[in-house]
Amino acid sequence: MTVRATTRGEERTSLDGARADVIVCGASFAGLAVARELARAGVDADVLVLDRYAIGERATSACAIPTPWLAAMGVEGAARQELPGMAFVTPHGRARYRLPWTWSSFDYRELCALLWEQCGTARFATAVVHGRTGDTVHTDRGDLTAPLVVDACGWRRILGAPHVQPPDAALSRGLEVHPHDTGGTDLDVYLQRDLVRRGYGWSVPAAGERRVGTLSYDPHDHVKEPTRALADRLDVEAVRYQGNWFPHRLREATAGDAFLVGDSAGHCFPLSGEGIRTAFYFGIACGRELAAVLDGRRTRGQALARYTAFHESHRPAFRRAARLQRLIPALPPRVLALLLRMMGVQFLVDRAFGWYLQQAHPSLAAAPPAPSQHPRTHDGPPFEHAPSRR
Repeated sequence: MTVRATTRGEERTSLDGARADVIVCGASFAGLAVARELARAGVDADVLVLDRYAIGERATSACAIPTPWLAAMGVEGAARQELPGMAFVTPHGRARYRLPWTWSSFDYRELCALLWEQCGTARFATAVVHGRTGDTVHTDRGDLTAPLVVDACGWRRILGAPHVQPPDAALSRGLEVHPHDTGGTDLDVYLQRDLVRRGYGWSVPAAGERRVGTLSYDPHDHVKEPTRALADRLDVEAVRYQGNWFPHRLREATAGDAFLVGDSAGHCFPLSGEGIRTAFYFGIACGRELAAVLDGRRTRGQALARYTAFHESHRPAFRRAARLQRLIPALPPRVLALLLRMMGVQFLVDRAFGWYLQQAHPSLAAAPPAPSQHPRTHDGPPFEHAPSRR
C-alpha cells in the first residue's frame, strides 16, 4: 500500500491565501508536461504545482510508451526496456507485429523526476484539491489563487463539471501486478474472453520486472481475478498491485476558465487505453497557450478557445478508436484471430500503427516553443517533497 509522503504535524503549514500566476493541479504526466512547457517558453511566471502525493510517488499506469516520446521529452534515462515487437494472443494463435516504431517500458518515479528537473523555477506543494471558485482553488491546506488554473488531477475531473463516478461513467478499469521476472521481449496483448469479456490483458517486460495486468472497458466488471488468472498462466507471482480508473471518451477541454488536461479531459485513447503520450501531447499544447497569456500574446479567453479547438480537432480519431473498442469485443474469436493474422502484412502494420502514433505525435514536443517576450526571472524556492533538480 502506498503511504502518502505529504507534510504532517508542524510541517503541514497553511497555504491559505497563497498566490501564483499559474496553479497546476496534478503532478503526474499531464501536469508535469504543462509545467515543463512553461519553463521551456521562458516566461516570467510563478508556477505552482499541487498534488496529494509527492512527485513520482504513486504510479497508476502500466508505464510503457512509444519510444520516440521518451527522446522527445528528454527522459530517456527512465527507460527500462525497449520492446521490438508487439504480439496479440487469442485462443486461436499468436500474431506478432514489427511496428514502424517501438514501445519502451520505463520507471515511473524516475521519469517524473526527470520531467520535474525540466520545470525550471516551478514550485511544488502536497495538497488535496477539493474544487474551485473562480480563480480560487480550494485545498485541504487552504485556498490558493491564480488567474490561470489547470486541472490535471485525473479521471475524477475535480475542477470540471460534470463530476464522474464509477461505475456509472464512461470509464475503463485496469489492474496489474509487478513480479520480478526476466522473461519476454515483446509487448504482449491477450484477447481472451475467458479472462476479460470486454477488454484485454497485457504483459510488459521491464528489465527484471514484468508488468502483467488486465483492463475492462465495462466499469462494472472486476479485474482482480482476471489479473491473477493471467499471472498464473504466465507462471509469475501476483504481487505489488497497482490499478486505476481511466476514461475512454473524450470530454470537454475546459471548465469555465480552467484548462483540463490528461484524464480530466478524457485524453486517454479508446481501445488501447493509452494515456501517457496523450497526456504529454495535450499538456504541451496547454502549456503553450498558457505561455501566450503570460507573455501578453493572447488573452485568457483566446487561449481557452484555441486550446478547445486543438482538443476538438482530435475528436474524430478518438471516436474512430471508440467504435473499434465496441466492435472488437463483439467479433467471434475465430474471426478476430483471422483478422489479426491478415493485419500482419507489414504494409498494413505500418499504415495502422503509423496512424495511431500520428494522433499524438512526438514531433509536437520536439518543436520549439514560441519565443517569450520576457526573460524568466522568478526564483522563488520550491515548496516541499519535489525531487531535487540535478
